[in-house]
Amino acid sequence: MRSVFTSCHRSFTLVLDLFGAYLPLTLVIVISLVIGLLMVIVFRYTSDQKAIHVAKDHLKAHLLAVRLFQDQLPVVLSSYGRILRGTGRYLRLAFMPLLIVIIPLTYFIVQVDRYLGSTPMQPGQAFLVKARTGNAETLNDALLQLPPELAATAPAVHVPADNEIVWRVVAEKDGNYDVGVGAGGQTFMKRVVVSSGLERLSPVRLRGQFWERIFVSAEPALPANSVIRAIEVGYPDREIGFAWMQWNWIWLFFVLSLVAGFVFKSVLGIEI
Repeated sequence: MRSVFTSCHRSFTLVLDLFGAYLPLTLVIVISLVIGLLMVIVFRYTSDQKAIHVAKDHLKAHLLAVRLFQDQLPVVLSSYGRILRGTGRYLRLAFMPLLIVIIPLTYFIVQVDRYLGSTPMQPGQAFLVKARTGNAETLNDALLQLPPELAATAPAVHVPADNEIVWRVVAEKDGNYDVGVGAGGQTFMKRVVVSSGLERLSPVRLRGQFWERIFVSAEPALPANSVIRAIEVGYPDREIGFAWMQWNWIWLFFVLSLVAGFVFKSVLGIEI
């Protein structure tokens, strides 16, 4: 009985490890299918399907005229003019549905990118912690404060031209850690994630810069009066293997969601 339990445990662990290795790809495929379907459905109910159908038929007719009467220059030029006008009409009909889709889709991509855009640090893997100050004089006072599980492996490097100071750090084991950057009598914290799993990551913590924080940071802003403008952790970019290529997840998502959208629109009979 014990040997059976051990075998089952090993098999379960192997399945988890295998699934974990393909988890990012699995998530991108599932997300792409769902978003592709939702985009098609939203387009169906926010667009004038009859007008789009007519506009596409007119474009096909004008393109056919170009091919049939290619030896008659006036007809060809007239058809090209109608094609341009028809294309503008089609884009006008499709603009509002696309606008309705693009705003929530952009927000969704930003949130998913927290998980799939980068990979956490691994134990024993050296990484960089970078702080940017308001002026070059503050660089000399900046100090890095690390928890016991993290250690600096090289002296700090000062870059006065960019008001930056960089430390090389390594972690002993998995965990979520807070590293501190002290300057001007204040200490400012930045989260560092060391893990082999799928984690929500924030590569930078910023002072102000509201719109930039929306897209690149998942942490509260640094205080407005702080001498530190930004604290950054150099997480590696995640690459996902698919179709014998290495992809950034956003490019893979766009390709798969477009393919899924065209498949669903054909199945559901929706004009796009």
